[in-house]
Amino acid sequence: MFITFEGCEGVGKSTQVRLLKEYLEHTGQPAVYIREPGSTKISEQIRDVIANPQNTEMTDITEAMLFAASRAQLVREVIRPALERGELVICDRYLDSSVAYQGYARGMGVDVIKKINEPAIDGLLPDLTIFLDLRPSEAWRTFKNTDRMEQESADFHDKVYEGYIAEIKSSNGRIVPVKPDFDKKVTAERILEVLRKKGAIK
Repeated sequence: MFITFEGCEGVGKSTQVRLLKEYLEHTGQPAVYIREPGSTKISEQIRDVIANPQNTEMTDITEAMLFAASRAQLVREVIRPALERGELVICDRYLDSSVAYQGYARGMGVDVIKKINEPAIDGLLPDLTIFLDLRPSEAWRTFKNTDRMEQESADFHDKVYEGYIAEIKSSNGRIVPVKPDFDKKVTAERILEVLRKKGAIK
């Protein structure tokens, strides 16, 4: 199965991926763990360009295409080969991030973003997406503002959240919202329950 994690900045998404990894390793359930953008040599280089706060001249379409380019490399180099080997793939962000951030928050439109990403994902969509359902204003982590995306306004991040909510409604159950608890272990148990019910893990 191909499982992705989504959420706004600072909601503990990467922490939950780490806790899931610890659980699966402890219980002898192998998986491939990756992040977006990144997880290949080329994709990590693209990530550096996207995140660089000095790149203030970057246009919205350039940003969207860079995310798609990184994704294209990751799909072909890591995700699809792993799935073809029958492995469980867990990815920190994927196409839904582009839809929420560039489609909704940047105002580029969902159809435009999906069109840009058609050749990138080559028909590969997640089997299940865990969305950590927490507004940016309620996030646990304070932004360090070292990342270009983190430097965006509160209004921008609110639009990202609203974009995710809209996508949940049209996902036919693929995107499952999980309400995070202040206790990260409680959140992890909620995620494990969802994954077990969906038959993704034991």
